[in-house]
Amino acid sequence: MSEQLVILPGLMCDSRMFGRQIGAFGAVVVDGFYGGADRIGKMADWALARMPARAALLGHSMGARVALEIYRRAPDRVTRLALADTGVHPARPGEAEKRYALRDLGREQGIAALVDIWLPPMIGPARRDDAGLVSTLRAMAVDAGIEIYEAQIEALLCRPVLDDLLPAITCPVTAIVGRDDEWSPVAQHEAFVAAMPRALLSIVEAAGHMAPAEQPDDFNEAVRTWLDMPSNDVPL
Repeated sequence: MSEQLVILPGLMCDSRMFGRQIGAFGAVVVDGFYGGADRIGKMADWALARMPARAALLGHSMGARVALEIYRRAPDRVTRLALADTGVHPARPGEAEKRYALRDLGREQGIAALVDIWLPPMIGPARRDDAGLVSTLRAMAVDAGIEIYEAQIEALLCRPVLDDLLPAITCPVTAIVGRDDEWSPVAQHEAFVAAMPRALLSIVEAAGHMAPAEQPDDFNEAVRTWLDMPSNDVPL
């Protein structure tokens, strides 16, 4: 692969989510929880300062929104986009209340109590009882801490509008989603794929929102298909 694959993690996530992608593709993960940034634009600037001059971007969940903002700001630095387990819609009614309820729980009872409520629905039924997987993801999110959670939910609640951006994306794009993703369902991905000129959809069976870690082999196959799509330098 001639293009460097750069992974942008989602809410409370870091490279521990993407070990199999690092191993398979030599991917670089933008770690550090975006330096505590509380806006998607600030996260994009933080990532831009830490990624190669040009890269294939794979954004997971919130990280996909960061990837899209990077494309908006610096399209010449993005060779292709993968948007995994995510959405492009603005904040919905009731979303702030749900996120703030978890924030308040974390403030009162600690980050571990917050994560123990937040994490299980993020994992599909097929892997929800996998103690090793759950332990790894739980430790990752607990290490993020309450301040990172608070900053990142503010970023998500204030996320940029993307309607005008999607039709203007000309690089190869894929959406990858777990079949059992309860937070960002398949239909949501089908809708935004239809809004982009060079996008395809891959569904990872028996996976939820944490598809890169839940079913890494199938997720990686979708990544390979995307990386094999003709680049902007190759005629369609």
